[in-house]
This record gives sequence, structure tokens and C-alpha cells, in this order.
Amino acid sequence: MSINSSVAGTAPNGSVTILLGRILLAVIFLLSGFGKLTAISGTAGYFGALGLPVPTVTAVVVGLIELLGGLAILLGFQTRIAAWVLAIFTIATGLVAHTGWADQMQMIQFLKNLAITGGFILLASSGAGAYSIDAKRA
Repeated sequence: MSINSSVAGTAPNGSVTILLGRILLAVIFLLSGFGKLTAISGTAGYFGALGLPVPTVTAVVVGLIELLGGLAILLGFQTRIAAWVLAIFTIATGLVAHTGWADQMQMIQFLKNLAITGGFILLASSGAGAYSIDAKRA
């Protein structure tokens, strides 16, 4: 095995760790998206309280981004695109919902969003690895 294949994530060990990272990143989005889509009125109420426009439509759109984006990351389908979309989405979410930094919990939630964004940027850069739909289509 060459150093380049190991660095690029094409080595079996690299692919296993990329798969593990994809699973761990996807879980929160799958659960959150499913939760939002199965409780639209509660989610819309929360979004309305945040001052977001058309809260019901926003709740559906956000739920779909989270659920479908999480599924794409989990399966490794259009991974680079999905990772960029979710990176931007996660930063935007932090800036909309977690800017009360005087509250330590809000600061932690914002920093969590930054960390997740970092994971998505790494995934966008590395690609999905060998254990993915993307690799099977190549």
C-alpha cells in the first residue's frame, strides 16, 4: 500500500474509519429530522418563537434537510455535496438558535455545531470511502 492511498482514505482502514465517522455524523440528523417531521406543529411552534418565517414550511424543509441529508451521509450517496449542505446548514442553525452565549448551555450547543461542521468539511474533503454508494458508482 502506498502512502498516497492511505492518505486519500482508499486503504481499508481509512474506509472503515470514514464509515464510522459517517455513521456518527448521520445519527443526530436522522433522529432530529424524523422527530421534526413527526411533530410538525411542535417544531413549527418552536420555529415561530425563534421568529423564523412561515414556521410550518420551515419545519418541513428543515426536517427534510436533516433526514435526507443524514441518510445520504449514512449511505455515502452524493457524500461531498450532502456534507457541504449539512455543514452550511449546521453553521446556520447555530447562528439562528444558539447565540445566547452568556448561557453556558447555548455556548456548548453552538460549539457542538462548529464541531459537527468540522466533521462535515472533513467528509466533503475526503469523500465517503470504499464502503459507500459513491464508491460503488465510481
